[in-house]
Amino acid sequence: MNDNFSLNKLIAALREELQQYGEMLARLDEQQEYAMRRAADELLQSVSAVQEQGRKVSTARQHRQQAQAELSSNCFLPVDAPISQIILLMPECYRPLMQALMQENNELLVRVQQRARQNHLLLLRSLELMQNLMNSLFPGSATSVYGETGGLLNRTLPRHSLYEAVG
Repeated sequence: MNDNFSLNKLIAALREELQQYGEMLARLDEQQEYAMRRAADELLQSVSAVQEQGRKVSTARQHRQQAQAELSSNCFLPVDAPISQIILLMPECYRPLMQALMQENNELLVRVQQRARQNHLLLLRSLELMQNLMNSLFPGSATSVYGETGGLLNRTLPRHSLYEAVG
């Protein structure tokens, strides 16, 4: 492989992707902390920060995929060749770096996915508790919550007058 420009471009793209995954993990940790402290305003702001970071992660991933496809093409490999196949054609001195970047990205991605699932469950539980509170305060009103599969569940409790609910 004699295409150092494409190789350096891929290395930079992998580093950028790693940085963006790290930022996402930090945003998700922050969101979890706000949820645990029941800091509603900060939690609401953190949702926007997580969404914005998600866009940055997506952009970084696209840049890495483009750099990877370019390097694959320059090495006469299919454009969708995996990095592991590209690494075999790299000069020996680049291989440890590329393997480390690939491994770190994969490990951080797993941590981001785990934290996102934790936050999802935590927020879902908070919504369920709030819905239960609302049902106890306003019996008979239709409730809308999301089920385990992500579908909308509608529940209607029997209507009681305020007097009957209190007494």
